[in-house]
Amino acid sequence: MNDAMTIPLTPLRIGSVAPDFRARSTMGDFQLSTLRGHWVIFFSHPADFTPVCSTEFVALARHQADFDALDCRLVGLSVDSLYAHIAWVRALRDLFDVQIGFPIIEDPSMAVGRAYGMIDDEAADSMTMRSTFFIDPKGIIRATTAYPHNVGRSVDEMLRLLCALQRVDDGGGLTPEGWSPGQPTLLPAAESPDAAPDWFCRLEAQP
Repeated sequence: MNDAMTIPLTPLRIGSVAPDFRARSTMGDFQLSTLRGHWVIFFSHPADFTPVCSTEFVALARHQADFDALDCRLVGLSVDSLYAHIAWVRALRDLFDVQIGFPIIEDPSMAVGRAYGMIDDEAADSMTMRSTFFIDPKGIIRATTAYPHNVGRSVDEMLRLLCALQRVDDGGGLTPEGWSPGQPTLLPAAESPDAAPDWFCRLEAQP
């Protein structure tokens, strides 16, 4: 059962506080607010034992150390029961030789999914639950992505986006298209177009 839910009165957007909740998970009782002080990637999947999500979880498990190095906690969610989660984790371990080292939340009532806008209020099932929320150490949603149930997410892109969010966290820079760590960032546009021909798009080399 999910409890201690904070149901938002308006749809969640970038800049919203991530609703807190308490629920059972594959790693014991879980409460989202206990992860304050860390970056969090909170992502949903339609159901356990589904082909696309299985590949995603295997890739996330294999990149666990990369997320750990960025002080980021992974948290999964689906409507399936805790027992189904545990059976799926064991099946992934046996089939792909990976250990899922992050909690998977059960949400049989779809309360968490609806609070996060992952599921429409009128939805009868969880097929729309392919959302990802990037939450900063203060509990603020900094980015979101949504995929259809039949297209897999890119773990490399999840890592890239996380690095970009951390890079601009102090508000002092911008990251260009396809930016990855070590590449130049962008300076804010100059106040006057007379400053230089590239006043609106200036690269800033990294130290």
